[in-house]
Amino acid sequence: MLKFLSKVKIEFNALDPRTASCMEFLAQCNARQAKESNPACQLQVKRRTDDHPPQITVTFVNGVEETFDATSTPAQTIRTMILEKGQFLETEQMFREAGEKWPVIIPEEELRQSFPGTKPRKAEEKKQ
Repeated sequence: MLKFLSKVKIEFNALDPRTASCMEFLAQCNARQAKESNPACQLQVKRRTDDHPPQITVTFVNGVEETFDATSTPAQTIRTMILEKGQFLETEQMFREAGEKWPVIIPEEELRQSFPGTKPRKAEEKKQ
């Protein structure tokens, strides 16, 4: 998960009962496997003393920053979103390295073409 990120900032008040998502996400970030996937990723923990709701802010390697409300978003959901966006970034990088334009634009007429697909074999043909 961390391989797609350059920075993670976790903010919470330790006395706030809504910090479960922050604590779980922090544990995932501190896992050995996560740290090894991107040792350069900065992990910041800000312990607050006010009533500000817990939040997690991540900065992707392309500079895009995204903030999650940790009171209503489970850590696993945040992790899944990061992985999905990371796969998108990997795909974009592959296209750019291959000299292709990004984003890939499929002409409207190609989207409307019929696709012949494959013809399923009948049960009798499979027996032979």
